[in-house]
Amino acid sequence: MTQRRKKRWENQELTAIGRREARTAFYEDSFSRISLNGKWQFLYLDAPELSPAGFEAPGAKEGWDTIDVPSVWQLRGYGQMHYTDVLYLFPVNPPYVPTENPTGIYKKSICLDQEWLKNDTILKFHGVDSAFDVWVNGEHAGYGKISRLPSEFDITSYIKEGENDITVRVYRWSDGTYLEDQDMWWMSGIYRDVELINEPKQAVLDCQVGASLDDDMETGLFSVDLTFKQSEARGSWMLSYEGEEVKTGTFETKEGTVHVQEKLPNVHRWTAETPHLYDLLVTLGDDTIRVRPGFRRIEIRDQQFLVNGQAILLNGANHHDYDPEEGRTVSYEKVKEDLLLMKQHNINAVRCSHYPANEYFYDLCDEYGLYVIDEADLECHGFEWTGNYKWISDDPSWKHAYVERSIRMVKRDRNHPCIIMWSMGNESSFGCNFRSTAEEIRKLDPTRLIHYEGDFEAEVTDVYSTMYTRIKGMKQIGESEMKGNKPHVLCEYGHAMGNGPGGLKAYQNLFRKYKRLQGGFIWEWYDHGIRAKKDGETYYNYGGCYGDFPTNGNFCIDGVLMPDRTPSPALLEYKQVIAPVEITKVAGSRTKIEIKNHYDFLSLDQVVLYWSLEENGKAIQEGNIETLSALPHEAEQVEIPLTVFAVKKNTDYYLRIRVCQKYETNYAPARHEIAMKQFDLGIRQDELEVRIPQEELEVTEENGILTVKNPRICAKFHTVFGNLVSLERDGKMYLTQGPVMNLYRATIDNDMYKKDDWMNKYFIQKGSEQTESFSWEKKGGAAVITMEKYFGCLNQSWGFHCTYVYTVYSGGQVKVQLTGKTIQNGKEEPEFLPRIGVVMKAAGSLQKTAWYGLGPQENYPDSKEAVSMGVYESTVDGMGTNYVFPQENGHREQVKWFTISDGDQALLCRMPEGLGMNLANYTDESLEKARHPHEIERSGDVIIHLDYQHSGLGSNSCGEEQLPEYKVKRQDFSMTFTLEITKACQAAEETTRQYLD
Repeated sequence: MTQRRKKRWENQELTAIGRREARTAFYEDSFSRISLNGKWQFLYLDAPELSPAGFEAPGAKEGWDTIDVPSVWQLRGYGQMHYTDVLYLFPVNPPYVPTENPTGIYKKSICLDQEWLKNDTILKFHGVDSAFDVWVNGEHAGYGKISRLPSEFDITSYIKEGENDITVRVYRWSDGTYLEDQDMWWMSGIYRDVELINEPKQAVLDCQVGASLDDDMETGLFSVDLTFKQSEARGSWMLSYEGEEVKTGTFETKEGTVHVQEKLPNVHRWTAETPHLYDLLVTLGDDTIRVRPGFRRIEIRDQQFLVNGQAILLNGANHHDYDPEEGRTVSYEKVKEDLLLMKQHNINAVRCSHYPANEYFYDLCDEYGLYVIDEADLECHGFEWTGNYKWISDDPSWKHAYVERSIRMVKRDRNHPCIIMWSMGNESSFGCNFRSTAEEIRKLDPTRLIHYEGDFEAEVTDVYSTMYTRIKGMKQIGESEMKGNKPHVLCEYGHAMGNGPGGLKAYQNLFRKYKRLQGGFIWEWYDHGIRAKKDGETYYNYGGCYGDFPTNGNFCIDGVLMPDRTPSPALLEYKQVIAPVEITKVAGSRTKIEIKNHYDFLSLDQVVLYWSLEENGKAIQEGNIETLSALPHEAEQVEIPLTVFAVKKNTDYYLRIRVCQKYETNYAPARHEIAMKQFDLGIRQDELEVRIPQEELEVTEENGILTVKNPRICAKFHTVFGNLVSLERDGKMYLTQGPVMNLYRATIDNDMYKKDDWMNKYFIQKGSEQTESFSWEKKGGAAVITMEKYFGCLNQSWGFHCTYVYTVYSGGQVKVQLTGKTIQNGKEEPEFLPRIGVVMKAAGSLQKTAWYGLGPQENYPDSKEAVSMGVYESTVDGMGTNYVFPQENGHREQVKWFTISDGDQALLCRMPEGLGMNLANYTDESLEKARHPHEIERSGDVIIHLDYQHSGLGSNSCGEEQLPEYKVKRQDFSMTFTLEITKACQAAEETTRQYLD
């Protein structure tokens, strides 16, 4: 058999032709530039070999299309949109790729004048996926790979005065594709900026800055290594801080390099909490470059990694480049907005998952203060499914391809103080190529730590990294010395797919308990939905929506930021869980509060405490305390100066504490909230009333319907089916179906591994009630209707014996008392249930809602750190969360009453012990069926769920299940609530009344 000839884009040992060595990305320089962003001529082909003859020649563009650069061609109508988490889209046969290799040829003409030609011309591509060739004026000028790093070509010898033709041929598949199998959409093209740089003949080619600290953590160890284009160079440098000169110097060399080294006393130190930056200006002739160093020191001591001598805790997020309209093409403005949102939500660290970001990303992290794990553009996850996971990771012929991906990243980004770790990639097993990469990184930069989760034994890394480790496993790591007793980082956890994650507080408690556990990075920042429109409705596509198969479906919808950039409830929860200030109430006191400072470098003199005394959620006293001063990792207690107040009957009192920024920062204004906590003061004066008899209730029975009525209420019951049929007043129906027991919730993404058992083995969605007895009596002016029922699910031996007792009062109230006794006549049953509760229906015209309970946003038993008790108003639609993939949403815990109204009349429901509640304009069944929000079939009724218990969320789509305490078990239960039709404006007053019966 003839040996297959490698094409250029199939040669893993050929990483570039004519491409410059990687070098530092300066913060600024004085060189002239021409942006090549904009319209290019474009020819899309099924394979590179189909390129027309002479395509690279100037003027060869007849019949070509036009495309904008930067962009990905799949979102411009070329080729197939496709999403996979793990799988390659072709047979695994490295380094070979399919013969059908979609190819885009780009062509642009640019006019250069004589003045431009006096200097050198550098053509810079900031990102091209996946490999590409470049021609200038018909001559081949270079070839490049590594999609998420820049490529620079010196094209000085190819250009001329006047019009110049640049042609770029981009290959969708290359040998590099085997190293770029990240969990994201497969997208291709020139997707980052392109520019021409007018570089002087004598210029600073590279500037490597060292800015560490001496052992006293106050003296700056400053160094500069300059590399010039020519061997002879003479110039000067100046280091300044906030415009004030710190140190200056001159240099002269005939060797093409210069080394400067200084010790600087009492430097301002860089941390994510105190991002102090200096300015270094290097002048060579008429040209300057600018770098922004930050003095900080990273080291490992006593099994912890330290910044400036202090162990830090990473409260991080994994960040992909993503835009719902542009895919991998992102703007500076959107990235800046991402990072500001992170800071505002207490996130202090970012992992570049799973490739280096745009150059400006690191400038912004330097400026705003975020620790960064900079990750190489390397993942070959698809090999895991072949059974030979380390296939190329342990193949020496791929060594250069692996090493170069990290080395080029390090050379570009090493001046950024924000970067504390270099990550060699993601999910690519382990082998000789990672050992070589670690060795080469340490030669280049011994000042930072090396990370790679795939080094499962922590053989060459400085930290032991895992992902999605369960709580039990985290505890074991915290209490052991496994994997060399190296500090641990949870590089991915809290999979934020759909509704969730829940249980984040349990992880944070472990991070704060065990010194070896130094935090983690939530997966992930942004939902990767593609914006679409149908019939005027905007929605977001995910895998499979384009006919792409195989696919991982909506597994790419897993961020804490929704595609429309709305922070999800998960992000609000995460903010409170990781808040650097912890608020607790001192035991035995109503007014003494302890404030724990979890900052690593800041004292609490930069925050202010705002307090309020709340009466059923409404503030009646408030004030602030500006004298907090606890040092990092210390706590202090404060007395809240409440004054005497009159306690109202049947009213709850809470103390709300908010800790906010005292001063404006570069990411948030003064009074920006850092942390919030609310405490029940346990002050309550219950006053019970005797019901005032009203018009006598009339009870009639006809055709299986028992009617109980007077001018204030009309309640109808079915004597055969044993249920409340409706509640009416003045001929208008308010409740259209009474309570029926229910265990089912529309499956959330984090239920995905339980869904099949729940729905196809235990049939929890097929629950039904069987009437065992029905009776009624008049008692003290009220009508009491009692129903004995059996509730079970299709073909199940387990269920509940239920007793419904309805008490219809002449005043118009209907009290419902439901008790359930669990039954098991066999052996099979689910490990836990989604919920135990009832479902009811109300008239669809009742769209305004108010409630007293946890809010304002949705909350669940394992996700309620960001909510508080109060009286909130919304609409039925506003109660929901519009997840990209429809699923259970909009739940509120500890609800004591709610109303739904048409603005005039209201249905009031009171639950004295507090129940879980959902209100929606659709059934769980229609929610389960839909694949996009606009496909949810609306009900003509308002669907009401009241829950005795509702299971938590967990993050089991990829990670920890619901913790045991948040799993609803089959159990005995009881729940009581009272229904009443009242004027909407009188409902709140009515809720303050409590009755003896």
